[in-house]
Amino acid sequence: MRLTLQGVVGLLISGERRQQLLIAGAGLAAGLIAQRLAGFPDIDIIIFEAASAPFGEHTWSFHQADITPADSELIGPLIAHRWAGQTVRFRDFERHLSSGYASLTSASMLAAMERLSNVSIRLNSPVATINAKGVVLETGESFTADCVIDARGMRKSSAIALGYQKFVGLEVETLSPHGVENPVVMDASVDQIDGYRFVYLLPFSPTRILIEDTRYADGGALDEQEIISQIHAYAARRGWVIKTVVRRESGVLPIALAHDAERFWSEAPRDVPQAGMRAALFHPTTGYSLPDAVRLANLVAESWPVDSAVLASKIRIHALQRHRRQRFYRLLNRMLFRAAQPDRRHLVLQRFYRLSQNLIERFYAGESTAADMARILTGKPPVPLHKAIACLREAPLLNPEKA
Repeated sequence: MRLTLQGVVGLLISGERRQQLLIAGAGLAAGLIAQRLAGFPDIDIIIFEAASAPFGEHTWSFHQADITPADSELIGPLIAHRWAGQTVRFRDFERHLSSGYASLTSASMLAAMERLSNVSIRLNSPVATINAKGVVLETGESFTADCVIDARGMRKSSAIALGYQKFVGLEVETLSPHGVENPVVMDASVDQIDGYRFVYLLPFSPTRILIEDTRYADGGALDEQEIISQIHAYAARRGWVIKTVVRRESGVLPIALAHDAERFWSEAPRDVPQAGMRAALFHPTTGYSLPDAVRLANLVAESWPVDSAVLASKIRIHALQRHRRQRFYRLLNRMLFRAAQPDRRHLVLQRFYRLSQNLIERFYAGESTAADMARILTGKPPVPLHKAIACLREAPLLNPEKA
């Protein structure tokens, strides 16, 4: 641990014991928890990561309205880029929204962690077993702590029926300015391939931009080379000459169609806190996980100091409450994946983006009101009515034999 001589002397004089927190998995949830607890004077945090680099190769974005101004300030050290607005584009129309937007990157996350004197990350350290008192690595090394959090990513469960949001992104340097000033969160004017397809653009400088090809698909198989070829074709159509590919990222995110949360949580240990995707804390429709990760980090901070079993119970209660509030989004997902033809799914989103900006902001934040829900469902849906009616219930998708 990186503890200064002054800190050691202070501890010896006070006789106080520092609290120990262990987190399995160096991802978004772990980074936000560490950042949130960084100001606590009596805690040491160790994050165990199985891979050779922490935080993978990822970009985590959020709409400014997704979190409170206070939370935005708290995670400020992790933010790599901010923009004043965003754009969506469909074949029939284009719209600019004044909603602020921001992104964290793996690099900005790591840089922030390196500035925290009470946080250390152990790489190449896969966790073999985990319990309320500590972890044992695959090497046989064991560590004990006051609290242990499992943040090792989504766990398989027949209690969740899924569609998939899969993507490949290339961050590139263009030969000349690309001309994109604000994020294009959806360019769905492209050919519809493998379900609902759109291109996502994040401009980092006049000549650096992330081009990400995303599909809302029924299957999770990811053909990276096919998608990379589509990215290059898209850049060529925009008149962009790619000078250098700076980095590549890819992923397959879960889109929840149905979720039996009680059964899901019955499969988890009751005395080990679950965090992030492992706790199914993500927006069911968009796949955005940062707002829920911020809420969870706040819950950990408000509970600290706390032992594993108590925190596990608090997180379980919190997750079940979020699950109940997300019922509407799972319904929309079933309509998108089960009622709409794959090549017509874009019409659902095109209709949605004609609604008011405030409604759109609340939707992304996972805070849609009853009036919002009624407005989204009002009018003739771009899916057959009989298929929409068949999507009303979650239970038929949760048969363990078929999930």
